[in-house]
Amino acid sequence: MTLVFVSALFLGSILLPGRRVRGPVLEGGARTYKLNGFALFLITMIVVCLAQVSDWFSLSVLHTHFAALFVVANGFAFILSGWLYIRGSRAQDALTGFLRGFFFGLEFNPTWLGVDLKLFSYRPSLIALALFNASFAVVQYETYGGLTLAMTLYQVFTFLYVLNYFQFEFGMIHTWDMISERFGWMLIWGDYVLVPFFYSIAGWWLIHASATLSPITAATLVLLFALGFWLFRGANEQKHRFKRDPATMIWRRPARSLDGRLLVSGFWGIGRHLNYTGEICVYLAFTLTTGFTSWIPYLLPAWLTGLLVHRSKRDEQRCHAKYGELWERYKQQARFSMLPFIY
Repeated sequence: MTLVFVSALFLGSILLPGRRVRGPVLEGGARTYKLNGFALFLITMIVVCLAQVSDWFSLSVLHTHFAALFVVANGFAFILSGWLYIRGSRAQDALTGFLRGFFFGLEFNPTWLGVDLKLFSYRPSLIALALFNASFAVVQYETYGGLTLAMTLYQVFTFLYVLNYFQFEFGMIHTWDMISERFGWMLIWGDYVLVPFFYSIAGWWLIHASATLSPITAATLVLLFALGFWLFRGANEQKHRFKRDPATMIWRRPARSLDGRLLVSGFWGIGRHLNYTGEICVYLAFTLTTGFTSWIPYLLPAWLTGLLVHRSKRDEQRCHAKYGELWERYKQQARFSMLPFIY
């Protein structure tokens, strides 16, 4: 099932039309990417929904075979990592440093049949996450005859999150992972195992949750999700608009920058990593739908907070090395890292 799923998405990435955009200059020069993830996501969800309502297939099978799929996904991640390590070793004429080469990867942006494998891997990762989440709703409906308010909110939040990722797929081309990380086991395992199986933990917990969600609590979670989404996507969108056009308007004013290189308008004039803060708020809203009956779902926002705080510090080091004195000037403008007036 895993191989068929990944293969179908890979074939769709080749065959479906999509706009082509030029990415940043990487090792070996700039690369052109075909962005058709949005169409691929919508087609997948439409096909699965038609199969579900027509009784051709039930998404509950993903929940039933969750453990088996987890094992298979791990095996797939190790095989793909091994293949890329061997391929990269041959290209570089070196077979030394196996552990480091296997874990971090040898190539920055490997391609196969014209498809950038690093960008592609986000597609099965997030589409699988969306399908697992939907399967939990199907199981709850088939078991209890309806969906709880908590499950409904969780489904809306997570679907909008994944949908917007594919709407904003262009932004992924400029992320830390795409620009600075080699493609090895670390990223591969994160894409094919960590994201679909761990990031769906709150949905799994909601299937048999008996606690009710009050309208006031539900409204508060909607506000938290909206705030996080505004920070997360808003900050990223401002940054990418500025990169495309330094004269762009941000919050109805011309963008201001330092030496035309570092944006100091909008969110980026307040904090240096508010996009990370927004993403944490989004995942906290996902998790809070489960209430406080267990600490287990909260492993997700705890993990993400640790990951993004660590990444923000790596970003600071990288930007200081790249911009030098200009970065110090920027820090005087945007004094806060992730929490305005606090941190």
